[in-house]
Amino acid sequence: MATTAWFGDGGAARSLVAERARAGVRACGQAVVIVGVAAAGLVVPVLAVVCTVLIVGQLFDQGPLGLYAAVPSATVVGVSTLYWFVRRGAGWTRWRVGREAGEPWRVVYSPREALEQDARGFWWTGVSYHRRQEVARLVQFVRWAVRDHQVQREGAWLLANPVGVVLLLGVPMASLWGGLVFMGSATVDSRHFFGLNSQPLNLLFSTLIGGVLAAAGLSAMPWAVRMHGAFACRVLGGGPQPSRAQLTERVAQLTETRADAVDAQAAELRRIERDLHDGAQARLVTIGLTLGTIEHLMAPGQTAARELLAEAREASAKALQELRDLVRGIHPPVLAERGLPDAVRELALTAVVPTEVTVSLPGRPEAALETAVYFSVSELLANAAKHARARHVWVDVLHRAGRLRVVVTDDGLGGARMEVDGGLRGIEKRLGTFDGTISLDSPVGGPTTITMELPCALSSPRTSTSSARG
Repeated sequence: MATTAWFGDGGAARSLVAERARAGVRACGQAVVIVGVAAAGLVVPVLAVVCTVLIVGQLFDQGPLGLYAAVPSATVVGVSTLYWFVRRGAGWTRWRVGREAGEPWRVVYSPREALEQDARGFWWTGVSYHRRQEVARLVQFVRWAVRDHQVQREGAWLLANPVGVVLLLGVPMASLWGGLVFMGSATVDSRHFFGLNSQPLNLLFSTLIGGVLAAAGLSAMPWAVRMHGAFACRVLGGGPQPSRAQLTERVAQLTETRADAVDAQAAELRRIERDLHDGAQARLVTIGLTLGTIEHLMAPGQTAARELLAEAREASAKALQELRDLVRGIHPPVLAERGLPDAVRELALTAVVPTEVTVSLPGRPEAALETAVYFSVSELLANAAKHARARHVWVDVLHRAGRLRVVVTDDGLGGARMEVDGGLRGIEKRLGTFDGTISLDSPVGGPTTITMELPCALSSPRTSTSSARG
């Protein structure tokens, strides 16, 4: 029985050694492909540029026009080849790491906004107009590729990958291939160990040393490949994680819950506004009318009572005005009835500083978003009059490529800052509820330009493009 156990343990040990050897061989194959991908990402674009220059030069017989044709051709070919290797190299790395981890490595790029054509036939890219659709699409693509964070990480990976290969895979690969070469060259190289002149002993020592080096490199190769994968996760961002799908589902659920909460809050504010308008305001109006009627019906000699009634009627009028201001602060009636364009125009008409409004909306945003933009514009107009000492303000409201953009510009003193507890930071938090952003450009001496952008889906397909001054 002891003999059987011994043989059984020996079989398990041999199986473990064989498994580790197979893992090392697989890792060695992966390392060779990794090295090839890393080298190709740097070498092939350079070769493509050189070949393009040579081919164009031959086509123009090395003439003076060859240089003018070679430079743009080489630039286009080089940039295109480099971009291809940036995307494909990072994509292959994600696939390899995800396959080893047993989980897919999901990556999300920023969406590219659809091109829009205006009435003049020009194409809007989000920052500029172009007559030709192909040019607009190219400009939009280049702008997206430069600004997208994932593409930026992929470009960084193209440069970081060779460094990671040298630092992480270099030593195991050098040990493995060096050991194999050391063993293979033992028969053709005259080596002497410990002063021995015996060729069989020297060959044995060469085989042992080379085998140890190769075995060490083969054993360390799986670890090196895993470390290279971890390095890729750090540079490219993210990585295959078992909870990634759950996180994505959770984010979608929170987004939906936030939208429901915003809608519920807006509906509650509208309900309060209706209750105050139909209830308390109506009763105060009735009280004011009743007091006025009693005041006229009283005898002329009852002066003291008449004065008290007049004071009561005046107090009810003030309470009614305060209540109307409160209702307007909760949800302005013009915003609910006429929409954002007319509400912003009303702000311009009542603003202290002369304000010019330009609105271009092919529809109406959702009510909660309209309310957030309305109060943001109201606060910016108040800041222009109170802090900037502006003499004129311009408000532009437009919708382009699925985003609502509001630009408020004044000719005031400038020097505005996004302070921690300032009004601009409060506007930023208000817009953040809708994934909106705010940017500030306010050099000392002016002018000050504040741009608010929010993702926005419009309803009520009507066109409203007009200007107004206040």
